[in-house]
Amino acid sequence: MEIITLRDEFIKLGQALKAAGFVESGVEAKEVISDGLVLVNGEVDTRRGRKLYDGDIVSFEGQEIKIKK
Repeated sequence: MEIITLRDEFIKLGQALKAAGFVESGVEAKEVISDGLVLVNGEVDTRRGRKLYDGDIVSFEGQEIKIKK
């Protein structure tokens, strides 16, 4: 499980996928998110700009990111 420590109040979903190294670019992040391949807290979310806060868990292809403050 990757852990992303927030510098601000939140991080956007596309940015989190890139920061964790799950995707190479914003374009790739947009594609996997809009294709419904990314789960936020166990539910599909197709919004690249979805704001993630402390405690949120993102899942993609069997990998997870945990957001921490």
